[in-house]
Amino acid sequence: MEMKILIIEDEVKIARFLELELSHEGYEVDVAHEGRIGYEKAASGKADLIILDLMLPGLSGIEICRRIRRESDVPIIMLTAKDDVTDKVMGLDSGADDYMTKPFAIEELLARIRVALKRKEKTLHQAQTIQAGGLTLYKDEYRVTYQGEEVALSKTEFELLKYLMENKGMVLSREKILEHVWGYDYVGDTNITDVYISYLRNKIDQKYDLPFIHTVRGVGYLLKDYEK
Repeated sequence: MEMKILIIEDEVKIARFLELELSHEGYEVDVAHEGRIGYEKAASGKADLIILDLMLPGLSGIEICRRIRRESDVPIIMLTAKDDVTDKVMGLDSGADDYMTKPFAIEELLARIRVALKRKEKTLHQAQTIQAGGLTLYKDEYRVTYQGEEVALSKTEFELLKYLMENKGMVLSREKILEHVWGYDYVGDTNITDVYISYLRNKIDQKYDLPFIHTVRGVGYLLKDYEK
């Protein structure tokens, strides 16, 4: 899938040059020449990265950057004709990830775009995974691995393990586990948590001979980092 880049730049020649270069590199490009229109496009959340000019009619690049940062972590590379350190600091303090002064080499800008997009992809990936020792839980994919080996779990086992891993190192009572995994509407014996904990232990602790899940007598369970 093509990555989408939004260019907010009032200098038409520069915007067109960037549009052609970025399209040639395989990016899907959108352009705005006015600050308020640029912010509206940015606020739609469709862009994977924004190239933002500092001096814009309607709404300044600094203000656009501040507004975007209230609701999004999309990478922003700020462009400006100004080479003053104060302006660079102001741009970065407003939430820009990077800053380039005009005139700039397109190769350098393309390299910085690649770095920013890789950083974003890595952050997204980390947000979707939870680590505990050699265990990795992939939230979106509904799967778990131990040192790369797939661990087959039912949906309830997966949800229980996810809750334990999200609260790694914390003691969770049976009541809390029930509320979170089975829901407030669950009517039944709290011992069901013990049953599913035993399922997880069979599939993980005993299989890999590692004490991930610990019982805290009279309270509940906790999961600890452990790796051979």
